[in-house]
Amino acid sequence: MQRGLTGRFESIAVGGEQVQAFVPASLPPQPPVEMLYERQRLLEKALLACGRLDAITTLLPDPDLFLYAYVRREALLSSQIEGTQSSLSDLLLFELDEAPGVPFDDVVEVSNYVAALEHGIGRLAGGFPLSNRLIREIHAQLLSRGRGTNKQPGEFRTSQNWIGGTRPGNALFVPPPPQEIEPCMAALERFLHDPAAPGALFKAALAHVQFETIHPFLDGNGRVGRLLIALLLHHDGVLRQPLLYLSLYFKQNRSEYYRLLDSVRTTGDWESWLDFFLEGVAQTATGAVDTAHRLLAMFEEDAGHIQDLGRGAANALRVFDALRRRPVASIDHLARRTGVAYPTAARAVDALVRLGVLSELTGRRRGRIFAYDGYLTILNEGAQPL
Repeated sequence: MQRGLTGRFESIAVGGEQVQAFVPASLPPQPPVEMLYERQRLLEKALLACGRLDAITTLLPDPDLFLYAYVRREALLSSQIEGTQSSLSDLLLFELDEAPGVPFDDVVEVSNYVAALEHGIGRLAGGFPLSNRLIREIHAQLLSRGRGTNKQPGEFRTSQNWIGGTRPGNALFVPPPPQEIEPCMAALERFLHDPAAPGALFKAALAHVQFETIHPFLDGNGRVGRLLIALLLHHDGVLRQPLLYLSLYFKQNRSEYYRLLDSVRTTGDWESWLDFFLEGVAQTATGAVDTAHRLLAMFEEDAGHIQDLGRGAANALRVFDALRRRPVASIDHLARRTGVAYPTAARAVDALVRLGVLSELTGRRRGRIFAYDGYLTILNEGAQPL
């Protein structure tokens, strides 16, 4: 269905030139999205995949272990879309106090994203509503350190921004002028809590486009907009744990993602966007379930090899369990986390290196850092810098 422009253009003066800023109409789309048979099937496929992902959390011995890993993978991928060049190992090394020398600017952005996501999860778990206030809190966490600290963290913008180009006059897209941000975001918040709004997956799809179109912050809009999807699905009960992250799908389909966002604004083609989004949900949820099964199988196989170590098996298993929770660590960290003496932890680490479970990252004689290779290999799939 072709609806035409899904908002209005407003002529504004920026930097001595007149530009056309786009102000989106409130959600839901009018007329409503067409629910053809194929789209209904896509919705059912996506919901079924989400159901399987939700069920996997009941099978995991420690769902927080999976959440820890997936939050960091998502932080990396979402930040890569914005141009950072960090790796998962960089992030995990950065989180170790005694691992200096990791590139600061890029990895701190990824670390901030972890903090922002965990803040959102914690607030929702405490009963705080998904709201503009929470969105601003998340943004404040996202820009709390490193690049962006001068871009009004936690505040809707009070100046004009634009997407693409060197100035508003040659930009690919100019979002609403500053005075329209509060009313646009208030309308979006009402939609998020409207009992007559569509189901959670449709709501997340529509809200993501609307947020990216409003572009309410001076920086970090893309990352907050992707976070909003996971938090909304968690908030609306689709997933008990916020484990669905679409950044890899968006990264792998960047051109189509941006084309469809623009098509919604200019032609009202919500249907093509929804089809793309639902396919991404189905693929991503199915991939997450597969990853969980592969991690569990690897943990079981490696634990079996460790049990064959004889007298040192008990301590090696303690260290191994700590590495399942945090796959990059120093011996000192492992000793503290397991409650064993440093020499005992060192012997366990040496045994795990001989088994091929661990490898040393730094090449140093002192202050060595070890990584659970198989774990990182699985999590790194698709997460290499662009």
